[in-house]
Amino acid sequence: MSKNLKYFAIAVIAFIVIIVILLHNKSQIRAAEYVEKIDAYPVNVYTVGSKHITDHLNLVGTIQANNDVPIVSEALGKVIKVSAQVGDFKKGGSTLIQLDDEVEFAAFKTSEVNYLNAQKDYERYQALSAEKSVTDSQLETAKLALQSAEAQYVTSKKAYEDTKIVTPISGIVTSRNVDLGDYIQKNNTVAEVVDIATLKAMINVSEQDVFNLKVGDKVQITTDVYSGVTFEGKIKTIGSKGDAAHTYPVEVDLSNSKEHPLKAGMFAHILFSPASNSISLIIPRDALLGSIKDAQVYVIQGSVAKLRNLVIGTSSNNTLEVLSGLQEGDIVVINGQNNLKENYKVKIIR
Repeated sequence: MSKNLKYFAIAVIAFIVIIVILLHNKSQIRAAEYVEKIDAYPVNVYTVGSKHITDHLNLVGTIQANNDVPIVSEALGKVIKVSAQVGDFKKGGSTLIQLDDEVEFAAFKTSEVNYLNAQKDYERYQALSAEKSVTDSQLETAKLALQSAEAQYVTSKKAYEDTKIVTPISGIVTSRNVDLGDYIQKNNTVAEVVDIATLKAMINVSEQDVFNLKVGDKVQITTDVYSGVTFEGKIKTIGSKGDAAHTYPVEVDLSNSKEHPLKAGMFAHILFSPASNSISLIIPRDALLGSIKDAQVYVIQGSVAKLRNLVIGTSSNNTLEVLSGLQEGDIVVINGQNNLKENYKVKIIR
């Protein structure tokens, strides 16, 4: 590259730099002139007021049966009769499964006869003993024979009764694991009966909220199945031991509805009684600058904007509770605050 061409390139670059600087300075001058022309920034405002704050606790839980009992066989044998289908309602004490009881019945009747005979023998020996016609040893032998016969009678009666597998509670049969002709062993689960006349909802509540609840508090329960239908429940128990997530189990009792029946396993939305109901200062969320943790707002004093630091309490969808930093009657900016700085003049639009 020749020297003349090199000097020419340097001169062009220098000229471009000068033009850029001049344009930048001109834009700053125009911006400063524009700012000077603005007498006041337009803003929308809100007058701080107080109102009742109701802090509801709304959690999701699972509905469970009040009583869910597996029916276990205490005898072994062949199924000769089935008296329960899945979905049937059975009263407590009803027979669900009948096992072959021929042998057990025979043993029961034999032990019953032996027991009645032993009773009569003992009564006779007691009468003879009163007349000194038998020895004390003979009377004691008769007594022991009665006790042995009674034990055999009780055992055989229980074995005979166990051939009828019954439900201890009233409820709906939700499963049946045996059929006619099956041979079952002792301790086999043959069916399951669920009592859903009354239900319970189980919820895990955080440690921050659990201390605001009391046993006996009423709650409102809704489900996605019945839109607009509300059920009433009551807190039955509150756990004293938390889990790894620092939540505590809470059990809520509720009655099932014939008109809108609920089923075990359904999700439920539980609205607990208000944890607090106090008067607090409220501002719109739109007034907030920054985050709730480092909350600030602009307050209008006269015609000037002043920046205030706030401490925020509870929050809802569109409002914030102010714990400190504002007083009732303060005027806060809710629109236009992004254009403001400390001591800027403002013009209230609305």
